[in-house]
Amino acid sequence: MLQTLRNAWKVEEIRKKILFTLLILLLYRLGNSIPVPYVNVAALGQYFSYMQNTVLGMLDVMSGGAFSTATIFALSIQPYINASIIMQLLTIAIPALERMSKEEGEEGKKKIAAITRYATVGIGLIQGFAYYMLMKNNGILAPEAVGNTWAAIVIVLTFTSGSALIMWLGEQITEHGIGNGISMILFASIVSRFPTSLLTSIRNCMAGALQWWVVVLMYLGALAIIVLIVFVNDAERRIPVQYAKRVVGRKMYGGQSTHLPMKVNMSGVMPIIFAQSIASLPATVAAFTGKTDGWFMRNFDTNSIPYAILFFLLIIFFAYFYSTIQFNPIEVANNLKKNGGYIPGFRPGKPTSEFIQRVLSKITLFGAIYLGIIAVVPILISHFSDSAALTGLSLGGTSIIIVVGVAVETIRTLEGELMMRNYKGFLS
Repeated sequence: MLQTLRNAWKVEEIRKKILFTLLILLLYRLGNSIPVPYVNVAALGQYFSYMQNTVLGMLDVMSGGAFSTATIFALSIQPYINASIIMQLLTIAIPALERMSKEEGEEGKKKIAAITRYATVGIGLIQGFAYYMLMKNNGILAPEAVGNTWAAIVIVLTFTSGSALIMWLGEQITEHGIGNGISMILFASIVSRFPTSLLTSIRNCMAGALQWWVVVLMYLGALAIIVLIVFVNDAERRIPVQYAKRVVGRKMYGGQSTHLPMKVNMSGVMPIIFAQSIASLPATVAAFTGKTDGWFMRNFDTNSIPYAILFFLLIIFFAYFYSTIQFNPIEVANNLKKNGGYIPGFRPGKPTSEFIQRVLSKITLFGAIYLGIIAVVPILISHFSDSAALTGLSLGGTSIIIVVGVAVETIRTLEGELMMRNYKGFLS
């Protein structure tokens, strides 16, 4: 990885993209330090000190600490993620949107992206209003903002405009920088919390509230998870493909053997991100209405068993959902047939597509269970052990899998850029 970064830095065009990405991330982190007016930040911080192991603590991690300080980027990328989920579900359910995405090509994708932006603003308004009601119900607003309609409008619109600005910054990274912009912003948010988690562990050890060997075990477990994630990200199922010989004019084509690669974790980190957004929705609604100490909140906070079960099932659902979107067995079988290719032991056409579908279902199930275990095990550890929460890694499973997944994808993007610029043709 370090060698890839070193080689990428030597290429002027890639170096400009890296610097542009770092500049956008710097602007994002600066925005995380600008507070929203009419908010009592000290009271909000004290409130979040009691809510760090609930869904509000998870939202704070995903926003890089902006949620607990009510900055202009407090909503982070959650509105955009929710809007993307809704649009992708509607694309499957509504034929007009499906035709727009598949038949209209690049123009159709631009229209869907525009609709997603409008949906992001709408969801940002709803979540901004919900956050305002949370602060109002818990007495966190400044005295001059209590009962002030103008203050409420300013707070809600500031939160909404902040989420829209984050969406725009992510699009700029995708277009002019390195990697997927939204993923990079999420990566920066989570990484920014790691030093705080480390300091929390050291402070608790020095205070005697935590044994040093518990900290060592937790961080060794985190390293083991990183190794597992990198290993599975590179794992793939290779289906052998044989191409028949064809005579075109005076030349003979084909006759070679190759393979069809199918990644075990085809959907990457997106099932984790989407499942987390949906699984936290019930507790989010309860927390924003001020009901943070009832039966519902106790059973659906981020360390509860019902939340872990719901989270695990949603990860499996979104893994299958994304693999269905990204990989079409019928289309692959038709392309093989058109190019004279076939899978040994299966006739071209429907038998081939059915075989590919069976393989896809098996590896998707394995990949989904792998994602679910990594995301849920730390939650279960935190549920049954109070010491685990003191290490600051109670949400570590989800955070680590997102960070490592985004890092691996970004390195692959850099390798692709390097390969494209260093490729030597037969005339070189």
